[in-house]
Amino acid sequence: MKNCMTKISALLTALLVAISITALTSSQETQTIQHPQTKENLKLYPNTLDNLPDVPSPFTTKDGMEIVVAFMKNKKYALIPVTVANGSLNLQYGAEKIGKGKQLKIDADDFPTLVKIGLHSEKELDQTRSITGKSIAEITRIGRPEASSAAGFMSHDEDIISVLKGDNRLVQKLGLTHPQMAKPLFHVWNLILKEYELGNMGRYWDNIEYVLYNGLKIWFGEVHPTRGFQESIFNDEIKGAFQINFYRELGETEKSLLRKKYSHLNEEQTADFIKKLSHILMGEMEPYYVMRYGFYEGHTSYRVDPIAIAFIFGLKSIEEIENAFEGNLNKALTEHFTRENITLHPNCSISQ
Repeated sequence: MKNCMTKISALLTALLVAISITALTSSQETQTIQHPQTKENLKLYPNTLDNLPDVPSPFTTKDGMEIVVAFMKNKKYALIPVTVANGSLNLQYGAEKIGKGKQLKIDADDFPTLVKIGLHSEKELDQTRSITGKSIAEITRIGRPEASSAAGFMSHDEDIISVLKGDNRLVQKLGLTHPQMAKPLFHVWNLILKEYELGNMGRYWDNIEYVLYNGLKIWFGEVHPTRGFQESIFNDEIKGAFQINFYRELGETEKSLLRKKYSHLNEEQTADFIKKLSHILMGEMEPYYVMRYGFYEGHTSYRVDPIAIAFIFGLKSIEEIENAFEGNLNKALTEHFTRENITLHPNCSISQ
């Protein structure tokens, strides 16, 4: 009798799973958005389109859904929902759960000005002794290379406050805010989460050739989950388990401008300069760090430089970026945020 009940239970479980999968697939297949001009119904991913849809990318619907247009490896186009929002951790990854989590959270307890205007107050940063209840000395210690991670979250000569200040000044110079910087990074991560949800993420992922963003093509290099999770250097729930590599190619006008402005650089220096400007290697921790703390990591391999974000995603043109740094763009992309460098820089603090 016990064996019979066990078999019945197993059959019922299998049936419920099958019904759930069918319902999910049906929901995904019928989900549509309305074209903003023609009012035509356009099916969302995993459905694909033969031709490039005539919609902006990114695009926000009337009900707040954020969508990007992707060009798939099968030469089809897809409209992929990537809305930045707080969400559940409902996808299994090993022994852990992954998902959107708290994408809209900003650390109001430590940085009230950041919440109000999207930028730090340097006065607040000067007075900061701890973040999320952890001392800045401890965050700096575990954030340097070969401590909590091999690559580190900042270089040996940087500390958490000097890095926060340095990047706050870069973002301010660009005329942007930290939430504006975080959004395209979240769009990339949410796109990958969608692929993971649909079962398209194996040891490596290369289902999408490029994403259109503000009229530009964002290409993907290697994207893959790692064997374990990286713990945060703050007292928070943020963890990382993915490596995400993306870039965009410079147009001829952009190349010409940089060659003219930086003709003093040799071939090797020019190649390094352009790579720092147009390539990003990150994990999924970085968009949460940028949104929550205005932290882009220091000058390590996982840095999501604000200048590179603005350039790659078309938040600012190369002319606007170059004008903001007046011939010092290569230096702005490479100079470490040491206490000495930050002190010597002109004061561009935000008033409270």
